Amino acid sequence: MFHFPALSLVLLPCLALAWSGAVRAEAPAPPPDVSARVAAVAPQVREWRRDIHSHPELANEERRTATLVAAHLRRLGFDEVRTGVGRTGVVGLLRGARPGAILALRADMDALPIREATGLPFASQATGLFDGHEVPVMHGCGHDAHTAMLMGAATVLAGMRDRISGTIMFIFQPAEEGGPPNMVSGARAMLADGLFAREKPSAILALHVEPGPVGQIQVRPGPFLAGSTDLSIDLTGRQTHAGRPWEGTDLINLSADIVKSLTTISARRLDLVAYPNVISVGSLKAGLRKNILPGTAEMRGIIRTFDQDQQASIQALIRTSIDGLAQSYGAQARVSFTDSTPVTRNDPKLLDSLMPALRAAAGVAGVDPNSRLRGAAEDFSFLEQEIPGLYYILGSTPAGIDPAQAPTNHSDRFDIDEAVLPVGVTAHVLSALAFLDAHHAP
Repeated sequence: MFHFPALSLVLLPCLALAWSGAVRAEAPAPPPDVSARVAAVAPQVREWRRDIHSHPELANEERRTATLVAAHLRRLGFDEVRTGVGRTGVVGLLRGARPGAILALRADMDALPIREATGLPFASQATGLFDGHEVPVMHGCGHDAHTAMLMGAATVLAGMRDRISGTIMFIFQPAEEGGPPNMVSGARAMLADGLFAREKPSAILALHVEPGPVGQIQVRPGPFLAGSTDLSIDLTGRQTHAGRPWEGTDLINLSADIVKSLTTISARRLDLVAYPNVISVGSLKAGLRKNILPGTAEMRGIIRTFDQDQQASIQALIRTSIDGLAQSYGAQARVSFTDSTPVTRNDPKLLDSLMPALRAAAGVAGVDPNSRLRGAAEDFSFLEQEIPGLYYILGSTPAGIDPAQAPTNHSDRFDIDEAVLPVGVTAHVLSALAFLDAHHAP
């Protein structure tokens, strides 16, 4: 049986700092056998990360990465390895020596259309097709690290079958970042392709690297990452000469009033004490000449919230506001909301049960159990619509850089301190063992 009572944790130096050569005070750490297995695979995890970083692939094009992952799982003797799930996803099943529950561990594999500017010796020179155009491609969000860490966890756990009660489902997901309009996210595509049709896990876990103290785990119960909805506003009026605006419809001024009204909704019509929210317009297209007031305008934006009921309220308020403004200008407005992603929520009981494992993995870096809310959205939330989930952030700012000043995810200079890689492997391993031990069959 595998237990994590707080007072029984073996005190060892933090694995991440040991790998990087730093010397720090001792802190709770994994049992010695887990530490040894993680240390043994750590150089390979680093090489995987660098290889994947050098060969990034855009959403739904992760063929090389998927081939690398599938071959590794097969070499480990996984009981089942499925490829092509949700187009390029890989799913591996590792059955333990004894019956029990099923736990899923998920990593995302796709990169972004960004030209890398890190100057790393293994920096990407790759290109890919995005919406029909050739673009540079970079792992600017850390998915190279996520994939490598889960591959390392697969190695460790495959060598501990005799300790496992139940089954671990390893999910390597494509297209978390999405892509051109109308592309279905990887999580939804995998679900539609029968991800949980044959065997449904009792819970699912995932991590994400972000700027922060190396190895620190940041998490909180309940809402953690924002829900997201795309906002489209299409305006129609009467085109006219700019010198005679009264003869037509001034859609430019109307657009400006709409942007201001959205800000007012966010700041004055909603309870910001309960949940923060953001309504942003990122694209406004109207007109071709300075002396013509156009007859059409389009605005594209996004809504971020931390409560689904609040999302519905925001949409109703937006419709009311825009309809009123359009009427006052004598224009027609069409408002639509698409591509909604639910709020990513951490199941409180699941987090509480796995907190000792997370603390053991983080070591001296520690766990922040009251981390701030994140405005980013994650399609991991679609998987959480099916089963309870836990999603946590792993601090990874390179040594010598203030995390507050570090290039963040989606930057062309985003990078990680590779000392965080064994911390992520350890967190996967200890969480899986702790969960399955607590849910083993009698």
